[in-house]
Amino acid sequence: MGKRYYCDYCERSFQDNMHNRKKHLNGVQHHRAKKAWFDIFKDPRAILLEEQAKKPCRKFLQKGICDFGPNCRFSHMSEEDLFYLQRQVEGENSLQEHFEDKILADRSIEDWLSRREKMKNTLHSKEDLKTDVKEYHEESVVPQQLLTVPDLPPSLQPPPPGGWKASATTEWG
Repeated sequence: MGKRYYCDYCERSFQDNMHNRKKHLNGVQHHRAKKAWFDIFKDPRAILLEEQAKKPCRKFLQKGICDFGPNCRFSHMSEEDLFYLQRQVEGENSLQEHFEDKILADRSIEDWLSRREKMKNTLHSKEDLKTDVKEYHEESVVPQQLLTVPDLPPSLQPPPPGGWKASATTEWG
């Protein structure tokens, strides 16, 4: 039977060879399915602007179905759908404005970075090292606006209180 190629966009498989794959990837169905997939992740603001620029589809309004489906150049959204989309965009705008106001109300990242650099430069003498390190760790608390970013990878998350636990039995290689 040989190897099979499965297209995630089209949800179909076929025998994998150069000719079949090239024919599929250049096909109209594949391009439509790929566009439909990426349209899922489109910004609601962009969707709203596109839908407001389109005229309503008469066939969709009369029968509730259109032969062209998502490829129709007319809008298939009702007034109610547009209203909910408008409210979603307004909610995101107000949330963004609130977040920006909060960043401005807190100390700025530039201030934090300059204090951090200053503290690094002051760690020069060994007798003051322990006290400076304690002060540096107290001062180097990560700004709140950086902690509000969801799902940060472990490499960007702040260290736990007390630092990372080091294991002496760890072997590398």
